[in-house]
Amino acid sequence: MAQPQRVGDLPEDVDTDDCMTSYTHIYSPDLLKDQVAFITGGGSGIGLRIAEILMRHGCDTVIASRNQDKLREAANKLTAATGRRCLPLCIDVRQPETIGAAVDDTLKELGRIDILINNAAGNFLCPATSLSFNAFKTVMEIDTMGTFNTSKVVYEKWLKDHGGSIVNISATLGYRGQGLQVHAGSAKAANDAMTKHLAVEWGPSGVRVNTLAPGPISGTEGFRRLGGPRGETSGAFQSIPLQRAGNKTEMAHSVLFLASRASSYVTGAILVADGGSWLTSANDVSMLLGHWSSEMKRNK
Repeated sequence: MAQPQRVGDLPEDVDTDDCMTSYTHIYSPDLLKDQVAFITGGGSGIGLRIAEILMRHGCDTVIASRNQDKLREAANKLTAATGRRCLPLCIDVRQPETIGAAVDDTLKELGRIDILINNAAGNFLCPATSLSFNAFKTVMEIDTMGTFNTSKVVYEKWLKDHGGSIVNISATLGYRGQGLQVHAGSAKAANDAMTKHLAVEWGPSGVRVNTLAPGPISGTEGFRRLGGPRGETSGAFQSIPLQRAGNKTEMAHSVLFLASRASSYVTGAILVADGGSWLTSANDVSMLLGHWSSEMKRNK
């Protein structure tokens, strides 16, 4: 029987929202030389690591979200670690006019947009009976409308005439109706469909549209909110075929593949990067309800 993956076989990563102190390239360092990526939700978590990995492969980036102070801090870290330019821009993906202004600033400062990463999202555990109408609407507006808004603005202002790549960050929640996730699962299922529709419509313009669906990823706010540390401690991840959580660098490498010429004939695809988790992990509603109840009591 094959031996399980060793920690030393995994790519470098850090749990905090900091850049890595070392990095080993598995692709050519100039894979994205002089390209520009626009990344929503790029100030922390997976989004920050995506920005770092793209920059380590020659790309300049824009990181965009609502928290300008966090963005400035992240941009300084990213530039110091990689030597590439990083432009922090404040947007709300629910408001297309803010996206339009940010895209105009990007084109003025960096001259082009080759890659769009739709990473902005919101999520939390909540049973449908306790989920307010406004909470469901808000998640749909950020995850689904935000992805459409940003894609449409960037396409119309640049990609339509120049081609490029769009990568949407999704999830596997909707594949089997994950408990306590009707809001996020519905939003991500809509985004998976959107990926296919836009791939068909925008392919003739030279625009590829693909999706990455991560599993449990350590060192992220979502991992903490959705009970990842508790699951790791209790041994719940032993049910995952690879028997561990993923890390942010692994997700960034998957995005790098989808965004680069390494996947030049791939469009309309959904790449699941979850260690096989959705195939085998228990959809334990009682356990999730217990975690949700504990979080509610803790936050009172």
